[in-house]
Amino acid sequence: MGDVLAGFHAAWEFESDSVLIRFERGIRTPKLFQALGERRVPLEAIAGVTLTQGKRGTVVLHAVPRPGADPLMEAAAGQLKETSDPYRLVLPADRESLAEYYADELRARLTGDDTPAEGFLVAPPEAPRQFKAYDGKASFDGKAVSFRWFWTGASSAKWKAGDQSFPVAGLSGVEWRSPELFEGHLRLLRRETNGARPGQPDQDPAAVVFGLGYGPVHESLPFAAAVLAAVRAAGAGPLASVPGPRRDPADIAERIRHLGELHEAGLVTDEEFSTKKAELLAEL
Repeated sequence: MGDVLAGFHAAWEFESDSVLIRFERGIRTPKLFQALGERRVPLEAIAGVTLTQGKRGTVVLHAVPRPGADPLMEAAAGQLKETSDPYRLVLPADRESLAEYYADELRARLTGDDTPAEGFLVAPPEAPRQFKAYDGKASFDGKAVSFRWFWTGASSAKWKAGDQSFPVAGLSGVEWRSPELFEGHLRLLRRETNGARPGQPDQDPAAVVFGLGYGPVHESLPFAAAVLAAVRAAGAGPLASVPGPRRDPADIAERIRHLGELHEAGLVTDEEFSTKKAELLAEL
């Protein structure tokens, strides 16, 4: 096709076998988009295309990625806000006819395959990468992930374990929980645990925890995606899910108290408060 459709924050260039998404740089552009720069999405990585009405006189062209095709979306695991979804192109409503034309053209080139991809089809963010979490600095050089603890935030358990380095070959996956949610963190899933469930992220030397201003989405998510892609390339399989150990009631009570403080401060919604409180009580 070779044509370009420009919207708010991004422009899509339609090619014969892919869509090249170029993100704008500017104060109004989501930081995740700025961090990604541009992404080439092969048509085989797209399951479908939708065109819907957006907010405040806009329309939204959305390419739906196949499960397992994009390491960024796999690491995000459905936690991205709509405004940070790199597969959404928001346009003025007066461009709806043009957007509909490109949506139809794109659909005609797709196979409609929505089955999980056998491997990543979209290139991952490149290493080296690093970011600051609340309790340490995370670094990834393409071969190993390193955590260097901060004395101001790291737990005594992490200080006792010391700074950590995890070769990709010893990992089976990555768990990323958005810093915009309660108990945000990045955890490395290790093959040597044989499926045993690790402890809380603030006590686990294979995890770093996020906080206000620490581990933002535009830094920690591309990091997680880069590590996940490297793990998959190394041929490591996923960990089995097993029930976690029962928690200390005093610890549960303290976490519920902290959750309540966040709720009163308006940092946690009513729904998030109720859901997380129920999860914590279920661990007793």
